[in-house]
Amino acid sequence: MTHFLYLVRHGEHLDAEHGLVDGPLSPRGRRQAALLADRLSGLPLHSVWHSPLERAVETARAVAERLPSVSPQATPLLFDCVPTGMTADTPSIYEAFFGAYTAAEVEAGAAQMADAVAEFLVRKPNTHELLITHNFVIAWFVREVLGAAPWRWLTLNQAHCGLTVLAQRPGRPWALLTHNDLAHLPMELRTGLPVQPPV
Repeated sequence: MTHFLYLVRHGEHLDAEHGLVDGPLSPRGRRQAALLADRLSGLPLHSVWHSPLERAVETARAVAERLPSVSPQATPLLFDCVPTGMTADTPSIYEAFFGAYTAAEVEAGAAQMADAVAEFLVRKPNTHELLITHNFVIAWFVREVLGAAPWRWLTLNQAHCGLTVLAQRPGRPWALLTHNDLAHLPMELRTGLPVQPPV
């Protein structure tokens, strides 16, 4: 009767090292996605949701090729975003990071993540859902489940195709079972962990 939520950061994308916002998966990203698909192939997934960005779409496609019984669906709730801005208790080290975002971007990100939490962190007994999304989105979900201060998402990072598992059992709160599990990736494919503060 447990509800499992599997959170995955997309594979490395081709234009990541050039600072572009989106792009197709790099050769390494395609290998990461294929190995992720193998790792997930034994799960009884009921649904696969992904960000509309190309790098997440391609990662979801790799999973669907290995799991033909699922049909990945895009949702704007998993779009890359910044969930908060500076708050009174946010360490000052993060001021430069937040300076790169407008108030409108932060407001939109906060609204998006409020909706995402309301949509996905709702108990669905005996359900296995996969969300293929972005670093900051996964960090926000983990922070939410742990009940940490809003700025704490900044201290959580996920590698490309790292696997995070959340679960809710009957009568219990959501629990973090696994964070950024990379057991399915060889060392040379373990990429995408930014240096703090995130850039």
